[in-house]
Amino acid sequence: MLHYKDAYIAGAWREIQPQGTLTIHDSFSEQPLAQVALAGQGEADAAVAAARAAFPAWSATPLAQRTAFLRRIAAELSAQADALAEAITREVGMPLKLARRIQVQAPIAAWSAYADIADGLAFESRVGHSIVSQEPVGVVACITPWNYPLHQITGKVAPALAAGCTVVLKPSELAPAAAYALARAIEAAGLPAGVFNLVPGQGAVVGEALVGHAGIDMVSFTGSTAAGRRVASLAGAGIKRVALELGGKSASVVLPDADLAQAMKHALSACFLNSGQTCTAITRVLVPRSREEECLALLKKGVAAFVMGDPCSGDTRLGPLVSADQRQRVQQYIDAAAAEGALRLTGGPGEAAVPAQGYFVAPTVLAKVQAQSRVAQEEVFGPVLSVIAYDDEDDAVRIANGTPYGLAAAVWSGDSARALAVARRLRAGQVDVNGAPFNPAAPFGGFGMSGIGRENGVFGLEEFLEPRAIQLPA
Repeated sequence: MLHYKDAYIAGAWREIQPQGTLTIHDSFSEQPLAQVALAGQGEADAAVAAARAAFPAWSATPLAQRTAFLRRIAAELSAQADALAEAITREVGMPLKLARRIQVQAPIAAWSAYADIADGLAFESRVGHSIVSQEPVGVVACITPWNYPLHQITGKVAPALAAGCTVVLKPSELAPAAAYALARAIEAAGLPAGVFNLVPGQGAVVGEALVGHAGIDMVSFTGSTAAGRRVASLAGAGIKRVALELGGKSASVVLPDADLAQAMKHALSACFLNSGQTCTAITRVLVPRSREEECLALLKKGVAAFVMGDPCSGDTRLGPLVSADQRQRVQQYIDAAAAEGALRLTGGPGEAAVPAQGYFVAPTVLAKVQAQSRVAQEEVFGPVLSVIAYDDEDDAVRIANGTPYGLAAAVWSGDSARALAVARRLRAGQVDVNGAPFNPAAPFGGFGMSGIGRENGVFGLEEFLEPRAIQLPA
């Protein structure tokens, strides 16, 4: 069993004086995987002090040197890529063949991409008789979740460092491997002491200590909407800058002239990726009432491709959930949906070969779902797709926009102009048209209760910059 017992503070590993320990389990074998020492106020204070002390020199470091460090970190992470992919698979449950590409290779590439973006950004410009400079916001607390651990860490830490900020990272205690791999890569890359600090612990202890700390200038948080509300409240007391990437309840709007086979295939893949443990997961598919039965038949047939099993096996397409608690939570949503009148099209008892071990929930498609039901309004975070019938285009847009969230959406139509017109009506931070791929250079974030601010590309870098105007004599 692995033991994570140190924090990384001021360029050195420091044994935690634990407030407690947490044992995490292999998502498939259900056997103990690692023990995590949970830090407290003392480690949080020390990390903030180290970041505060390092900020003047790091913010004054020439941009070319800062971006060179990012590229070195990418190279050091690449040396750990295979082991890290397997570790994340064991923690989170994503099949290894996908974890290599999505959980590891993509975020490693993002470190170099942020270096390129920063190298090309105009950090200073003239507006009339003013010099406008882009200044680093200061010391940033980055608080990240367990579902895409390296990806979420990278989306905060890499642009913050490129901007000239110093960082204290509190990763999820449920998936620590990525954060420790990054700290080792940063140590090997020779980043100056205190520029990056790692403090593992619980959100209610270390997270709140950082968010409320007078030495923190900005909080960048990814997690649930409920936790985001708490973060915003605590940060607001100190008038701190806040970026929040929160929950979603994303809808795919399938118009009557769409290629139904492609639209249903996409809905299943976009819902079941990472066993539904994805904030942008398509969890509602909106279908024309006149074609509802066709769509249901296609979905039922398509679910058969999502073979469950050992996530390290090449045959597995749907891995387990992260924990027994998460499995129970998802099952409760399925039971509640049945109580509200939804019909379980797939995933019922005896319909799927659920492995005897592992935190599995069978790929579940719910038919006859009402738009205002719990399963259609709340984030499930499991492999559960709700099918909702609509009457006309206006009805579809109303249903799609009819949740408190606005993170992602999709539109399908045989008429690209019509699809784009509907996409423009959807209140979501990113909308895919006819299966268009994810664009890591485009802004990522949500409307409404899905959050504040944007990540990815130049937009993600600008989150960590403050514009300053210096007026010169005319």
